Amino acid sequence: MEERYNPFTGAAIVPGAEDAVPTAAALGLEPPRYCERCGRRMVVQVSPDGWWARCARHGMLDSAALESR
Repeated sequence: MEERYNPFTGAAIVPGAEDAVPTAAALGLEPPRYCERCGRRMVVQVSPDGWWARCARHGMLDSAALESR
């Protein structure tokens, strides 16, 4: 099983343990700041109509792409 990380805190997700999510993130007001796959800090750009984030290892994540899912 691949290790996963909290996209808002960067902490490793432990199955069965409670994972704290900041209130703004839970409301959808905060973009992810850490890569879910490796836990590295991402470069994040916020604009009035969305955001994008880039991990040096795993590439881009875009709010528009997440909304279309």
